[in-house]
Parts: sequence; structure tokens; C-alpha cells
Amino acid sequence: MQYPSKLIEDAVNEISHLPGIGKKTALRLVIHLLKQEKETTLHLSDALVKLRTEVKYCKTCHNISDNETCEICTSHRRDHSVICVVENLPDLMAIENTAQYHGSYHVLGGIISPIDGIGPDDLKIDSLINRVKNKEDKIKEIILALSSTMEGDTTSFYLTKKLKNFDLQVSTIARGIPVGGELEYADEITLGRSILSRITYLQE
Repeated sequence: MQYPSKLIEDAVNEISHLPGIGKKTALRLVIHLLKQEKETTLHLSDALVKLRTEVKYCKTCHNISDNETCEICTSHRRDHSVICVVENLPDLMAIENTAQYHGSYHVLGGIISPIDGIGPDDLKIDSLINRVKNKEDKIKEIILALSSTMEGDTTSFYLTKKLKNFDLQVSTIARGIPVGGELEYADEITLGRSILSRITYLQE
């Protein structure tokens, strides 16, 4: 692809490094930015610079934060005796958006995946164990909210073994048929787990 300007080419190349964005989409974005007021582009670039230079990771749960400790970990409205273990930030945000969970979190920063060269030492597992060991926190339950994949199950199994000697409950999120889903299209593992995780049908 030929560009009328080296500056445009450089901008396109950088933007195309973002996931899901090819050269054509990047070019459209660059042209769009050029058509905007100068302040609009400057505000975007300023926000990106601050994102890389000022964002922090919570020293307790490893959630992204503006401060050393995130708002969830410092909130007096949360139940800090319960920790929900998630793989990454999008998973944490997904659970928060349900408004059904009121405990704390622990972000592993990934899951065990030997194929990708990711082992237990590459994850935030030691800090989770240290939180459990800390008697001041009085952890009563660990909820494993990891993906229903081979890697996710491997990570859950590993964490369960690491936590088995502590006096606490280790649970996992229920996995079953989604609302609006047809049974005939569900895979055997999901359908099997739905049967095992069945609940009492309440009648009014």
C-alpha cells in the first residue's frame, strides 16, 4: 500500500499493531483523526501516554488501579473474606457488571498453559497464597472463576491443591446451559455439568 506521507504510514503501522485492526482499518482511523480538531487528537495521545505512565496495579489483588490499592480492596462495603480468582481484567469487569458479587478479587494475570510456556511461576499465585496465610484478612472462601477450558481447569486443579491445607472453602462458578440456549446444541461437557450443578426448581 502506497501512502502520501511517511507520517501517515508510520501512524498506520502503529495502529495496525492493535488486535483486530488491519492496515485498511488503521488508515481509516488515521484519516478520521486528521479530519478532527487538533485538540481531539492531542487529548487521545495524552490519554494514551498517561495510560502507560501513570496506571498502576493494585498491590493486593493486581487489578488495574489509579492508586497502589484499588477501590475494591479499600471499600468497606465489600466482603474481604471472600476472594474471586479471575484470569484477567476483562473477567473481573464482567463479574462486576453483574452487580451480584460483593467480595474481593485476585487477578492471576493468565492461566497455566504449557503450550504457550506459561507455568505457575508466571502467574500471581504466590501472592494469593500469601493473602490466604495472612490471618488479618480471615479468608473464608476462594471462588475459582476461570475459563471452562483445559488450561482453565488445569489452573483450577493446581490452585485447589495449593489451597487444600488451609481452613477455607474452595468453590467454582456454576457452568451450564446459557439462557435461551437449546439443549441439542450444547456440548456434552457443558450439559453434564448442568446436570451435576442442578438446583431446586422453585414454585410460587
